[in-house]
Amino acid sequence: MTHASMARKYEPRRLPEGPRAATSAMIASLSAEGYDTVAAPFGHALVDLARRDPRVLGLSADLAKYTDMHILAQEMPDRFHQMGMAEQLLMSAAAGLAREGFMPFATTYAVFASRRAYDFIAMAIAEENLPVRICCALPGLTTGYGPSHQATEDLAIFRGLPNMTIIDPCDSADIQGMVPAMAAHPGPVYARLLRGRVPDVIRRHKPDYRFQLGRAQMIREGGDVLVVSTGIMTMRALDAAERLAADGIGVAVLHVPTIKPLDRDTILAEAARGRLLVTAENHTVIGGLGEAVAATLMQAGVTPRFRMIGLPDEFLEAGALPTLHDMYGLSVDRVAETIRGWL
Repeated sequence: MTHASMARKYEPRRLPEGPRAATSAMIASLSAEGYDTVAAPFGHALVDLARRDPRVLGLSADLAKYTDMHILAQEMPDRFHQMGMAEQLLMSAAAGLAREGFMPFATTYAVFASRRAYDFIAMAIAEENLPVRICCALPGLTTGYGPSHQATEDLAIFRGLPNMTIIDPCDSADIQGMVPAMAAHPGPVYARLLRGRVPDVIRRHKPDYRFQLGRAQMIREGGDVLVVSTGIMTMRALDAAERLAADGIGVAVLHVPTIKPLDRDTILAEAARGRLLVTAENHTVIGGLGEAVAATLMQAGVTPRFRMIGLPDEFLEAGALPTLHDMYGLSVDRVAETIRGWL
């Protein structure tokens, strides 16, 4: 028997049949039905910060337009540095600038920071505990361009890095609030980034919402299920909760924009109320919010019924985002269906 005959035949996974996706359906801008949007909230918040603080600098690895850093580049060209397609150089330069007393914000895609430049971030930035703010677009499944662009494991990679604070914003309110919060934080920060026109979601449900570094906040109350969510999955959880309310199912949504440090006290207090606890994240179920919450619960001896919504432990398909989100369980329909099934 030859090696060729012994080998398992490769059969590519097929996406569900449907209309051919336009390129616009594969890029990272997210829409949320019924919500207002804010144009480039990160870029405008960074310009506002730079006007108040002369230490603020912007750096990008040839991706300023695709991380909304171009807003700063246009408004304050002398405060922006284009580092080219060299993420290791980007992080090393940011470290040097921080050591000299500047406040660098470095942007690229999340896959490039977490995979390509990790050692430079670990040794030049995190070990030295330097105040570099790493803000990265295309987090998780926010692009349809396949595994080369989908940062589905970035939270797991950076959670294990000492001194690193990690933020996963839900919407424009979080992004507008996290920029000055990062500036006030004394150490390095890794922040996922939503670009372009970003929905304004949380303030419709909680008008007085303000981002607070290291704090989880209850956005919606409910007596049957507690969804502990982060990033774009908070907007999905809120919409799913409204649908489930029509069936008489009360779903509370606890938004956790800071993955590290985790707001253990709030999570434990809410978990002790006896509801089904579901974590929801735009990240692999390996090493992200779900496992962080599970470890917190077990270490404290709090044992609610526990389930996880997240991406599978595999490289994902390419395609249109709506199709992929439905396929991998992140769409509002699938979140509502999944929670209903667990009940």
